[in-house]
Amino acid sequence: MAHAVSVRLDDEAVGALNRLTSTGLSQSEAIRSALVDAADRLHDMVSLATEARALEADEFDRAEMLAIAEMMESLRAEG
Repeated sequence: MAHAVSVRLDDEAVGALNRLTSTGLSQSEAIRSALVDAADRLHDMVSLATEARALEADEFDRAEMLAIAEMMESLRAEG
């Protein structure tokens, strides 16, 4: 179902819209695509931050990372 939205664009947003429409997209297509892409990126950032916090809280994983780092350092020192 279509939902109409009215917005006022600043110069930066107008420039971005012009770059998107220069690829052949209509203004509506460009705006819809940009909104979906921005929402996907935000979701991905939140998911990655959640995963990073979980890994940081995992004592076994942290110990394993330290062991690998120590091993890599010892290999570098030998080389």
